[in-house]
Order: sequence, then C-alpha cells, then structure tokens
Amino acid sequence: MNNDYILNWRTADPEAKYGLPAKKFTGVHASVSFCLGGLLTALFYLALYPIWRLQTFPMVNMFFHGGDAERSTIPYYTMFLTFWCLAFILIKWCKIAVQKRAFQIAILPDNVDFVLSPDTSAQVLRRIREQVYMPEAFLVFNRIQKALSNLKNIGRVSDVSSVLNDLATADEKFLEATYTLPRGLIWAIPVTGFIGTVLGLSKAVGGFGRVVAGGADIETLKNALSGVTGGLAVAFETTLIALVAALLVQLLLTMLMQKEEELLDECATYCHENVVARLKLLDMKDDL
Repeated sequence: MNNDYILNWRTADPEAKYGLPAKKFTGVHASVSFCLGGLLTALFYLALYPIWRLQTFPMVNMFFHGGDAERSTIPYYTMFLTFWCLAFILIKWCKIAVQKRAFQIAILPDNVDFVLSPDTSAQVLRRIREQVYMPEAFLVFNRIQKALSNLKNIGRVSDVSSVLNDLATADEKFLEATYTLPRGLIWAIPVTGFIGTVLGLSKAVGGFGRVVAGGADIETLKNALSGVTGGLAVAFETTLIALVAALLVQLLLTMLMQKEEELLDECATYCHENVVARLKLLDMKDDL
C-alpha cells in the first residue's frame, strides 16, 4: 500500500485502524460501541470503588448494590447502557472529524482555467485516488466519484446537480438510520431507573404490610413506617441516576447530530464548489 497518501481511511477511522469491524462513513458498529461501553463502565466502577469502601458518600453509595440499605443491582445496568451510548457518541464524533479532513484535499488542478468536463473528469478521479486511500469510504469523495464516473451519460449541469442531490438525500437517510441504537438506549436508560424504583417500592411497602398484618403495636408500626420512608428514598435513587444519565446523554447526542448536519452542509458546499461550479463554464460554452 502506498504510504504517500494524504488521507488514509484505513489508518484514520477510529474503528478500522484497530482492525475492528467498521461501518461506512460515520456509522458505528454496534459490537464495537458495546465493548467500549463495557470497558468504560468497568473503569467508572473501578474509580468509584475506593470511595465506596469508605461508606461516607451517599452519592457514591447509590451506584453500588447491597449495603445497609440493601440496594438493588439496577444501577449497574443503567450505567452500562449510559456508557454504551457514550461510547457510540465518542466513536461517531471521531468519525465525523475524520470525514471533515477530506475537505482539505484539493481535487482540482491549480490551473484557474481548468474546466471540468467528461474529458477531464478522469484526471480529477485520478487525483483523488492518488491522494486518498479508499476514497469511497469518505462521504464527499463517494459522491464526487459517482457523479464524475457517470459524467459522460449526463446531459447538463442541472443533471449533475440533480445526481449530487439524490446522493445527498441517500447519505442523509443512511446517517439518520445510524442513530437508531443510541435513541433506543436513551429510551431504555430511564426505564431501568423506573424498574429499580418499582422494585424498591414493592419491597418497602411489602415489608410494612407484613408488620401491619402481624397486628403490631403503635411503636412497632412507627418503626416500620420509618423503614418504609427510608426504603422509598433508596428506591427513588435509581430513578435519579437514570434521569440524570439520560439527560446528559441526550444533550451530547443533540450536539453530535448538529455536528453531523454541519458535515452534510460542508459536503454539499464542497461538491458545488469543486464540481457543479466548474461545470457551469462548460455549459456556457456549449450554449454559445
């Protein structure tokens, strides 16, 4: 493989450079984000474990099960889903940065009089292949290659613009579909919190019900009721963790989607400046 490439997808893509299964453009492979999410979850709990051992920080204790409050294991699942989603965001963020590096590549000759035509399109395609390894893996070069490869079969500039618009629409639909996984995870995160709360409520109320059924005196009922209120506080901890995690992930995901929209806009601008705008000169000459 030529080592003189200015941009090499195989060594730049955050999945491909480690030999991991990689999806095209900014798509993230579910298994890769799953494994990275598991690793981040483990690191998170390893960092909190020494603090949890002190048993002096309630905000840390709520992330672990057992203890005097007999907490459930639900926070473990909540945090795993959270870090799975964060892993997806991290990988996709890096992929967007890699895709944006393509805009720094000059695909047209330095000659200001250069006119893009069916006769010169092969020269442009060759320049792309000489500078970029696997150009079809880059959003913008994939569009340009498909448009220029069919340039001899396209009549006018409006037809080229239409082809690029169709490719842009297809790319937008593909990228939109890549968000199915994180959206599902963001839905599941608060659900796990609610499940933990329901389990805690049923346990606390169930214990109080057994005391009442046993015909206990007033003092015993007071003690049991105190235990119920404490159990309710513990039960709602899982919901608190889940809602805060879901809010954080949703905000980051929104920022990520904005960056990808910027990528699509920049891609359309690049195609217009380097393909459509140069073809206008050819149309004007044909009209004359």
